[in-house]
Amino acid sequence: MKSFVSRGFPLLLVLLLAGCQSAPQPANRPLDDLASAFRQLDQSLASGDLSGAESQLGSLQQRAAGDTRLEQYQRQLAEAHLQQGQQALQAGDLDNATKALSRARSLMPQAPALTTGLDGAIAQARTAQEQAAAAAAARLQQAQQLRMATERQAAAIQATQLPNVPVEPVAPAKPQARLIDPAAASSVIGMPMLDNQDNQRLRNLLDDVAADMLAFNCAVRIEVRQAKDFPWVASLLQARIKRLDPSFSPRISQVIKPAQVPQLVLSPQR
Repeated sequence: MKSFVSRGFPLLLVLLLAGCQSAPQPANRPLDDLASAFRQLDQSLASGDLSGAESQLGSLQQRAAGDTRLEQYQRQLAEAHLQQGQQALQAGDLDNATKALSRARSLMPQAPALTTGLDGAIAQARTAQEQAAAAAAARLQQAQQLRMATERQAAAIQATQLPNVPVEPVAPAKPQARLIDPAAASSVIGMPMLDNQDNQRLRNLLDDVAADMLAFNCAVRIEVRQAKDFPWVASLLQARIKRLDPSFSPRISQVIKPAQVPQLVLSPQR
């Protein structure tokens, strides 16, 4: 019995080992979704795709809130934006440098010291840019003033070289009469529209009468059928004279002639 056990034990051990070797191995498990997402985020950061990395980080912050790795990636992304801003600043692109600084601040609002260096560098660059623009504007203004002074000096020199030519006085233009004959002692102007009560034609006529009175210093005699017509005609005429020359004092007289068509008699005063 003892010899059987001693002979059977090695055989049993061999069978057990063979069974272990031939037992099916478990299949490889699929990668964890979060691990794959973090790997993609790493690749985006490594390739410089900051926009894609920021979108992936936002998605992870919703899916894995509280994951301790998120803060590390958030800081890495902020530092990448700062590096991008430094490169833009060195290239003189202040607008893109400012945008990169703003993105870094939004990612790490709790760490303002992180963005202090780039912020100060951008402020200095903007100050230098403004000072350069002001200096350029001052140089341009100085050049314009120098050119104007040179032109004035040249004009003055040219004026001294021209011969003194006497300037003939320009005779004033002779006034043109509208209704009267300026050479006659008096001119008669009919007013039939007063009988017809055509006030518009009367006003038009008196416009020309007033112009002739001022141009040739005329006295006027208003001849009407009724005494009530005189104030009406006289007021219309005086209003037109005042509009043309408020300082002119018209000499107006009246005559009542019931049987005669209303008229005006203008006499130039020489």
